[in-house]
Amino acid sequence: MNSPAGRMAVTFMPDLRPHLHISREQLETLKISTEDAVRSVETLLKGVRNGTVWSAPKAVIQPPDGRYMMATLCAADQPPYMAVKALLLNPKNRDRGLKDIQSVVTLLASDTGLPVATMDGNWVTEIRTAAISAFAAKNLARSDSEITSFIGCGIQAHQHLRALVEMFPLREIRAFGRGSANRDSLCLLAESMGLKAVASTSAESAILGSDIVVSTVTLSQDMEPFVNPKWLKEGSFACITDLGGPWMKQPKTAFDRIFVDDLAQESKMTRPMVDLTQVTGDLLDLADPEFIGRRTNEEKSAFFFRGIGLGDLAIAALAFEKFRHQGRTVSQ
Repeated sequence: MNSPAGRMAVTFMPDLRPHLHISREQLETLKISTEDAVRSVETLLKGVRNGTVWSAPKAVIQPPDGRYMMATLCAADQPPYMAVKALLLNPKNRDRGLKDIQSVVTLLASDTGLPVATMDGNWVTEIRTAAISAFAAKNLARSDSEITSFIGCGIQAHQHLRALVEMFPLREIRAFGRGSANRDSLCLLAESMGLKAVASTSAESAILGSDIVVSTVTLSQDMEPFVNPKWLKEGSFACITDLGGPWMKQPKTAFDRIFVDDLAQESKMTRPMVDLTQVTGDLLDLADPEFIGRRTNEEKSAFFFRGIGLGDLAIAALAFEKFRHQGRTVSQ
């Protein structure tokens, strides 16, 4: 029995402990700050530059019936996790009493591949988008920005407001959206923060004179562009998280500088958000300490966000570590 042929085969047994799923309600109690979220994003961006973080271009499926399906993948040596997010957007969900977007993030150990946890992907998407926008704004918006306009007033607008109010001396917001309920809710949130809130009747009136413009309009195949970049004043910054769908195509030359989240990923897309010949750089450039983001007070800049797995990993890992250190238990 000591011969190789006679030895008993050793079978690796998977971890059979109860699977950990962190619900939205549990994630919201973590109270992750904008500063912590941005720091987590910056850490992973530095890891990409150092060769210890890897992110794949997002995979997208768009059936002809209006659904939008996508998946992201990012892995790191530190923090030692791999994050996979699967997301589906379907406007028909409204008639079913569901949110348009449903998603889940799976977190695995990046060394062994063993599953660590799953968590509500909508919450991760909301927090990571606002965190990456905040990182871009830190580098591209004027530090004395006081007025922020929101084109689209849903949950992403709410998260961006919470992030930006921590970073800039805001005193006023303008809100323009297709539905009055979301618009009014955003205005109430701003007023609870001590800000003046204006319910704008048009995108133009919301944007004129604003320092920062945040565009978070839900994707739609039949959307007609209605935002003209020429409405932005000198020195303003536009944060565009909706693939640029609401923005008119030709006048994009009105921006002095355009950045995207991941230039390598964007170059592989069949329908880029913006003419790549107009793009100055991406998040990796902004994370380079030698790179100058805003060069003058008069410069008009824009950041177009498609979504990258790095952001999902940054927030999912941060949330899981905070959840674990608090000694939290498996959701039922």
